[in-house]
Parts: sequence; C-alpha cells; structure tokens
Amino acid sequence: MAVTDPMDARLLAMLADMGKAAVHELAAKVGMDPREAASRLIALSGSGLPLLVGVECDPRGIRAAVAGAWHGPPSGAQPAQPYQPPSGGFPAQPQQGSGPHRVPSGPHRVPSGPHQVPSGPHQVPSGPYQVPASYQPQQPPGYQHPGVSQAHPVQAPPSPAPADPVISTWGPPQTAAWARGDQDSLAAQAASGPRTGRIGDALRSEGLEGEQLTVQLIEVQDPADYLFGAAGYRLEPGERAVVVHTEITNNGSIPYVSLPDNYLELITADGSAIAKAPVALTSRPPHKIGVQPGETLGGHTVYVLPESTRVTAVRWSPRPEPDHRTLTWTIED
Repeated sequence: MAVTDPMDARLLAMLADMGKAAVHELAAKVGMDPREAASRLIALSGSGLPLLVGVECDPRGIRAAVAGAWHGPPSGAQPAQPYQPPSGGFPAQPQQGSGPHRVPSGPHRVPSGPHQVPSGPHQVPSGPYQVPASYQPQQPPGYQHPGVSQAHPVQAPPSPAPADPVISTWGPPQTAAWARGDQDSLAAQAASGPRTGRIGDALRSEGLEGEQLTVQLIEVQDPADYLFGAAGYRLEPGERAVVVHTEITNNGSIPYVSLPDNYLELITADGSAIAKAPVALTSRPPHKIGVQPGETLGGHTVYVLPESTRVTAVRWSPRPEPDHRTLTWTIED
C-alpha cells in the first residue's frame, strides 16, 4: 500500500524510527494533536499496514478510578474475565466478538516481524501510563452508569414554588407598594443625602455611569458685566452677565468623563431655566472635561440673561432633564 497523505507519511516515518511509542509521544514528535494522530493511526491500521494501535494502563489506578463512580455490578451478575493472550504475543487474527475486548495489564512483547492485521481497529500496549489514584471521572448531571444499583437514585433539585400572580402584580394586601414606581429613586436619594442647599453647600450626587460626585456652589457673581467686558465681549442693551463658580469632586473609582457644568443652569422666579453661554473669561477659567477618581476641580460658568430677570436658584444635573440626581442651591435675596 502506498501512503500519499503527507501527515500520514510523517507519522509512519517517526513511528518506524521509534518502533514503539505512546500515541501522545508520537504526536508530540510530529507536532500534531494526539486525537488526530490516534485517528490517523487507527485508519492506517485498518488499511492493511503492519501496524497495531493499542492502550495500556495501571490496573490499580484504573480500578480506583472506576470504583469512584461505579458501585459494582448488579446483584447476581458475573464479573468479566480479562482476556488472556497466548504466549508469544498477540495472534495474527484476534478473536472477534460483540462485547468489549480486555487488554492484559502487564507489559507484553510485540513480535518484531511483519504482522497480518485484520480490517478492524485493535489495541496494543503503547507503554506504561500512571493514572492518579485520586482521579474521579466527571459525569454530566443525572448520568447513570451502566450496572449502578438503583438503591441510590439521582435526586433532582426541588423546583421553586410558582409566584402568586396576585401578589406579584398588585403587592401584599392593604398596601400600595404596587403603585409606587418611584420608590427606588426615593430610596437612592435618601441614602445619598440632601439634594438642595444654599451658596457654599457641597451636595452629593451620582453621574450617569454611577460616579460618586460632590458638587459645591462656591460663588454667584450677579451682575458680572465688568468681567464680561474685560474679556473682550460686549453686552447688548438690556442684558447682564452672571458668573457662577463651582467645584466638583469625584469620590468614587469611576472617572467622570463629562464637562462638569454642561447642565449647570440658572433658575428664574417663574421657574424657567437659563443655560450657560458659550463664553470663557480669561480672569475666571472655565471647567475642563473629566474628573478622575479622588480629584477636585473648579471652574466658572458664564450666563447672559435679560437685565430684569430675577435669579432664584442654581441647578446642576448630569443630564439635560432633571431627575433624582439633580442638585439645587437656593440664592438668597
């Protein structure tokens, strides 16, 4: 028979040099996965080449491993007798049968001459292999080994009791918890501290990614027309400028990557919100983007509003619309 596959040729050439070797050792020599090498060797053995592919074990280690998951044969069953080969090695034509074949546990001599190999796969010792006595084969949940006594059936875990649809939908009787969708936000607000204060107060809040922040309103300059003009800007008739100084501290471990005063607004007497102006003053540096964990940064925010508008509060929020994380400082007249 001619071998045309290059990988088969490499395997056979190395095997011819070694004479006898374990499959994993032979696979390592040619740089091949042991499972692929075993598959190729079995196929070559069945093609008529003088080649035997087998396995050898440590009987005590194997018995200890099997005893860990097998409690013995059923009552009345006769234990299988190991196969005893005739002296002088394996016969040219091994006995055929429907059951599994047993390979003797001790070392054996393999004839050095050519052998007549039948078409089916056969096993031959490939070298001693020590199996740890503590080896425990892993079986899937609920697996029942053939011959295991039924005195120890596998118990399935108890299934949880189905939820009461009335309780899960409407809540316990005599309560209105099912209608309070704001309980989580109220609990979070109570745990983090007050959300309102006055000028000088430092209030705690959270960012959109869970950042733990403290925002302090340092100062409100109203009006701040002279600062606005000193920076080279000009107000229209009937307008005035306001400058707000704030500081933000990142108390957590998550970086705050937004502009701290992105949604810092002035609240007027009629409840309207005034957003910041796209202006930066040289004498009052603006906020920079991002606050790292443990860092405290300050900055100034500029507003331009009608001269007659009365400002009553300053509001900070991590998003455009106010929510339970919004902070508010009342401005005293």
